[in-house]
Amino acid sequence: MSQRYEPRNGFSRAIHNLEETLIALILGVMTVITFVNVVLRYVFNSSLIWGLETTLILFAWLVLLGMSYAVKVTAHLGVDAIINMLRPGPRKAMSLVAAGLCILYAVLLLKGAWDYWAPFAGFEQTSGRWFPTGFQETRDRAFYETDQVPIADWLAVWLGDRFNMGEAYDKLPRFIPYLILPIGVTLLLIRFVQAAIGVATGTRAALIVSHEAEDQVADVAHFNKGD
Repeated sequence: MSQRYEPRNGFSRAIHNLEETLIALILGVMTVITFVNVVLRYVFNSSLIWGLETTLILFAWLVLLGMSYAVKVTAHLGVDAIINMLRPGPRKAMSLVAAGLCILYAVLLLKGAWDYWAPFAGFEQTSGRWFPTGFQETRDRAFYETDQVPIADWLAVWLGDRFNMGEAYDKLPRFIPYLILPIGVTLLLIRFVQAAIGVATGTRAALIVSHEAEDQVADVAHFNKGD
């Protein structure tokens, strides 16, 4: 049976609530912007010119936050037909191998995420093809802006002083929406490490959700019995 995630202490509960609130907020804002745009287009023959781009940015944030959250709550789908045929020992060993490969993947992905985001914030990319071996000189792209997303004047000046050589931004700088790349992948790496520790210590059975159909049937049976 799949395991339901439960925070173990106050700090974990606070992080869990923050993640769920942020994901729900992103979904809500996307829905509101899309609804308003539809009404403006078909009723008033107008639109929020920045609405589509903002929705695309929020969707990227939703996906990159959601992937680490899904690892934490064991919500990623997978095929477990083979490992369920094994005894507990080999099954645990295969889960640990899978966790190790996922951690390696997240490390490689984190290097790529940093190297993509860093120039837009005026930072240097890492050297090395697969793993970071240091930093290398990188062309500054901090002046890049989004196409239509507006920015408050005070924030445009404040960010311009710190990232754009004192020149205020006209639109939201790209390093802000792109920031979710290193953040999301870092969270993914942390969740994979936590999952591996959970499998090793026996507090977690696997990295993927298992027997979700059986759980749903059992839930229906309990509901029909009045439990």
